[in-house]
Amino acid sequence: MHQTKGIKFMSAEVSIKEDCIELLKQLIATPSFSKEEDQTGDLIESFLNNNGAQPERLGNNIIARSKKWSPLKPTILLNSHHDTVKPASGYTKDPFNPVISGGKLYGLGSNDAGGSLIALLATFLHLHEEELPFNLLFVASAEEEISGPNGIAKVRDQIAPIALGIIGEPTQMRMAIAEKGLMVVDGEAKGESGHAAREEGVNALYIALKDIEWMKNYQFEKVSEVLGKTKMTVTQIEAGTQHNVVPDSCKFVIDVRTNEEYSNQEVFEILQQHTESELKARSFRLNSSKIALDHPIVLKGISMGLSYYGSPTLSDQALLPFTTIKIGCGKSARSHTADEFIYLKEIEEGIETYLRLLDGLKI
Repeated sequence: MHQTKGIKFMSAEVSIKEDCIELLKQLIATPSFSKEEDQTGDLIESFLNNNGAQPERLGNNIIARSKKWSPLKPTILLNSHHDTVKPASGYTKDPFNPVISGGKLYGLGSNDAGGSLIALLATFLHLHEEELPFNLLFVASAEEEISGPNGIAKVRDQIAPIALGIIGEPTQMRMAIAEKGLMVVDGEAKGESGHAAREEGVNALYIALKDIEWMKNYQFEKVSEVLGKTKMTVTQIEAGTQHNVVPDSCKFVIDVRTNEEYSNQEVFEILQQHTESELKARSFRLNSSKIALDHPIVLKGISMGLSYYGSPTLSDQALLPFTTIKIGCGKSARSHTADEFIYLKEIEEGIETYLRLLDGLKI
C-alpha cells in the first residue's frame, strides 16, 4: 500500500496547527454572515498565500490546488464553509470575541464549521507539496448556511471532475455516510368566502386541515437503513381575515426531509396525488446523498475505528453531484446555539484523522 511521504500523525507539525488555530480566532472575530463573507475570504486567501499555496477566488469562495496537480490523477475535494448564521439571542459571551477557557475556544462559527474548516486547511497545507496518488482541491465556501447560489454551487460549475468530496461539518469525526435532503413546499387551499352566520361559502381552512391530516398520518413506504423515514411536517399556516368571514384561502408550509430512497421530485408527486390544495415546491435541488459502505474511504475509516451514521442535517453535500462523505470536528448539537464553542483537542484530533484517512487512500 502506498505510504504518503511526509505525513506525520501524532507528531504532525505543531506550527501549522497553531497557525490555523490563530486563523480561526481571526475568523471568529470577523463577522461573516451568509452573503457577507468578503472579509473572512480575505483572511483565508491571505493565509494560503503566506503558506506557499496559490489560491484563487470566485466571489467569496477561496480555492487552492495541490502543487503537483495532474489531469491524469483523480481529485479529492476538501471543503467546508466560512459563513455563519447570526448569533442566537441567548449569548452570555461576545460572539465575536474568541476566548479560550478550559480547553474550549468560544465564538460564533467556532463549531459550525470553523473547526472543520481549519482542520481541512491544515491537512491541505501538510500535503499540498507532496507527490500524491490524487490531486487535492481545498475550497472554503460561502453561503452554506442558506444553500445560496454563490457558494459551493458556483464553485461546482468551475472545477474539474471530482472523484470524492470530504465535507467538513461537526460530526464528532464520525462518518456521515448519508444525509437527508430538504424540500420546502408552499400549499394553498382555495374555497369561497361567505358569511359565517349563514350556510354559505366553502371553507378553505377545512380543505387545508383535511390535507394536513393526511400529511400527519402518511408513511412513506421506503425506509432507509441509515436515515430512517422520509419525514414531512407542516410548520406554518395562515387563513382568514376576520371572525365572521368564511376564509376563501388557507396557506401553509411543509418542511420535507427526504431519505436517500426518494428524490425530492418523487416526494412532491406523491404529495400532489393525495391532496386537494395547490402545491408549489420552492426548489428540488437539495436532495439526499449517500456513499457506499464499500467505498475505499469508508472502509479506511472503519479500519481506523471510526463509526458511521446517517445525518438528519443539511450541508453542501446536497448541492454536489459526485460522491461525498461528511466528517468533521465538533458536535452538531452545538451549532447555532448561544456561547458556541469547540474543544481545541477536537481540532487536533480532526487534523490527525483527516491525514490518516488520506494516507494510502486509493480511489
